[in-house]
Amino acid sequence: MSDTITLAAETRDRVGKGASRALRRDGRVPAVIYGQNKEPTSVHLEEKALTKALMTGHFMTSVIMIDGQRTLAKDVTFHPVTDRPIHVDFLRIGEHTEVTVAVPIVFTDEDDAPGIKRGNGVLNITRHEIELVVDAADIPSEISISLKGLEIGDSIHISDVKLPKGAKPAIDDRDFAIATIVPPTVPTAQDEALDAEVAETQAAEAAADAEPNDDDNDDDKITTQKN
Repeated sequence: MSDTITLAAETRDRVGKGASRALRRDGRVPAVIYGQNKEPTSVHLEEKALTKALMTGHFMTSVIMIDGQRTLAKDVTFHPVTDRPIHVDFLRIGEHTEVTVAVPIVFTDEDDAPGIKRGNGVLNITRHEIELVVDAADIPSEISISLKGLEIGDSIHISDVKLPKGAKPAIDDRDFAIATIVPPTVPTAQDEALDAEVAETQAAEAAADAEPNDDDNDDDKITTQKN
């Protein structure tokens, strides 16, 4: 089960782009807490503490306590150049609220998979995480899937995965695939020629992009990363 993360927050007196920029200059990150049929609360967090929490690797699957409120992180926005967090959305939850979270998958026992060890097969992963519906008090930090005994051509479906007690897949209308062991790919002369052509094109594009462009000075653009 994921550990609980605790973050301190202060209420925002002002909202808007100007106020948010001022907070970021002071090492703070604007955030919003919503849910449970309550009015959204605008707060700000210490950037260093938030960054440390993000680096745990299970920020999006952990219960996060913010000034006594139990929450889940639903969205983190990062600056496109510096990759610093610049905004977070938190969802209020109860202690045993049923929640939907994307839990990362960890594959084990690769050396015990004949298709990989002896057949030089390749593990083709189609899903790196599984969306689960779980009790907020029992959110797993990861789902472990063993590759032991698998041969080339074998696939792993959600029905093959042993989920934690009380957890169920958010997608319940089909037995979706998670990974397959595929034969090794032997490059042909045609593949090598295509790779060389792609590399040449990319080099030309990179050279063109390196030329000065007066339109590349918009510091206000942001990107959003959802987990």
